[in-house]
Amino acid sequence: MSTSKRQILVTSALPYANGSIHLGHLVEYIQTDIWVRFQKMQGHDCVYVCADDAHGTPIMLRAQNEGISPEELIARSDKEHQADFSDFNIGFDNFHSTHSPENRELVEYIYKQLNNSGHIETRTINQAYDPEKEMFLPDRFIKGTCPKCGAEDQYGDNCEVCGATYSPTELKNPVSAISGATPTEKESEHYFFKLGDFEPMLKTWIQGEHVQPEISRKLNEWFEAGLQAWDISRDAPYFGFEIPGAEGKFFYVWLDAPVGYMASFKNLCDKTEDLDFDSYWNKDSDYEVYHFIGKDIAYFHTLFWPAILAGAGFRTPTGVFCHGFLTVNGLKMSKSRGTFITARTYLDNLNPEYLRYYFAAKLGSGIEDLDLNLEDFQLRVNSDLVGKVVNIASRCAGFINKRFEGQLSAECAEPELYAQFAEARDKIADLYNKREFSHAVREIMALADKANQYIDEKKPWVLAKEDGKDDEVQQVCSMGINLFRALIIYLKPILPTMAEQSESFLNIEPLSWDDIATPLTDHTINKFKPLMTRVEKEKLDVIVESSKANLAQTSKAPKPVAKESKTEAVADHIEFDDFAKIDLRIARIVKAEHVEGADKLLQLTLDIGDETRNVFAGIKSAYAPEDLQGKLTVMVANLKPRKMRFGVSEGMVLAAGPGGKDLWILEPHEGAQPGMKVK
Repeated sequence: MSTSKRQILVTSALPYANGSIHLGHLVEYIQTDIWVRFQKMQGHDCVYVCADDAHGTPIMLRAQNEGISPEELIARSDKEHQADFSDFNIGFDNFHSTHSPENRELVEYIYKQLNNSGHIETRTINQAYDPEKEMFLPDRFIKGTCPKCGAEDQYGDNCEVCGATYSPTELKNPVSAISGATPTEKESEHYFFKLGDFEPMLKTWIQGEHVQPEISRKLNEWFEAGLQAWDISRDAPYFGFEIPGAEGKFFYVWLDAPVGYMASFKNLCDKTEDLDFDSYWNKDSDYEVYHFIGKDIAYFHTLFWPAILAGAGFRTPTGVFCHGFLTVNGLKMSKSRGTFITARTYLDNLNPEYLRYYFAAKLGSGIEDLDLNLEDFQLRVNSDLVGKVVNIASRCAGFINKRFEGQLSAECAEPELYAQFAEARDKIADLYNKREFSHAVREIMALADKANQYIDEKKPWVLAKEDGKDDEVQQVCSMGINLFRALIIYLKPILPTMAEQSESFLNIEPLSWDDIATPLTDHTINKFKPLMTRVEKEKLDVIVESSKANLAQTSKAPKPVAKESKTEAVADHIEFDDFAKIDLRIARIVKAEHVEGADKLLQLTLDIGDETRNVFAGIKSAYAPEDLQGKLTVMVANLKPRKMRFGVSEGMVLAAGPGGKDLWILEPHEGAQPGMKVK
């Protein structure tokens, strides 16, 4: 890794001020925070800013329902969000709001630059209108059937099944999510950003390693479909900033939200003498700007956002890093199962660093979904952090404190072993820098195993009972303390609180990455205090039950659809008669093929005895086509055919597992024949 000092600005996607932070959100903030803390440990100037996304119809409607102003609602959300983030050790250098003077100034400036350069056009459009509420309906307040693939219960701007984007008027069987009324159409003049003007620039930009390969492939699909002008205006009533010179027209929330990154940074610059806004954002800047976001909002951040920045004369991002969604116990987060867990419900029961570690142990640099398996969570935290890392310090500190007044030995007893720990720093640093946190954790835990093996072999508790072995006991336990210190250096970006407590125990200044080079010798440590306790299943049970209780409290008062509804409650139970309707058949996989343009799908030709079926299955992460041909599997044979962008899928194969490479199609025992029913 380069040793030159870097100037880095980092952001996470802005949390919407219309709801509480939950564990799904925290995947992103924990991922970002770990990366930022690592960069700071390297000695780089790394600034981390964020803000509440405070505009839009949902906030306006919720404030009306509660009888308060939108400003009161977003102030309340800001207080709640900042408390949650602080308690999870998310170390923002600044947390602001999109409803701020800085954001208004910047979004108006950007709009004027785009307009003066000819990148804004107006046109009269037919827009969905709620005749009961007497208001135009934003895209996310219309639900219906996707016009591309036929998936039901999709939002008015994009399909979460096939990824298609469209206008709300194209949606089939639309209904208002506010009143339930069937929307009518009404004309309105709107303002559009001509995204197509920037197609050559964007094609060049995505080839420069600014986005992950999976996102680049998706962007190429959008290029092939053609870049459409983007509607950046909304009609009154709307909570947001009014467009200059356009009375009754407001900037769409998705225009001023990403500008909120710049606004939060500008707010920080105005409070900090050694930060200069233009040095980071001018078009010729060689400073670095990174955005951490969910894969579902890649379209906004990798097409619209860089185009808007370029059109307004600002620099484009150095990198946009996307991550996958969070599932719990292998399934979508669910209020009815008690797995739609808010940050505060978790914090009321468990140490936040348990979750920081578990997410780090599962996160890579790709966009694969991450599963929080509660049983695995308990086992891994107890085994790795309590059983391996903390155990080293607790086993050795007692001897040092009681027998040697806290004094470590004057020399390193095992210089070759310590050198192995120190030499791992470049590899672990490279993994952190590349966001390969799970790989970094594996490397660190392998070192923890070595440290415990060393202590087990030396057995200081046995030596302490033998005459004349005091020096050896001190050397062995001092070595153990130094190996523990090395592990804490490597884990500090993930576990900042435990690192701080360890620094107090070790009686040292805050650890930097370079401190690994030299062990502590002839040094006095403080009395050891327990650094972490075990995760108890009872606590997890309380979290799940409390989350169900939260659902019971809130179910009486339905709320408007949020701007980004990623996780919804799903039903736990079906009647036996419903299950009896499912026709499960043995099927032979006659042919398996890649699907051009699809990241997760394989196209399967299935023989079910009297006919063959074409099925698209999302199992590409776990299987190569050649691994499947000739195998028997189980399929749902009476599933309604679904039209997809790639063709018609005529059934579903059954698979199980947490996802990614750990996904297995269900294979029947020998003797089964294609077409046989599964009972």
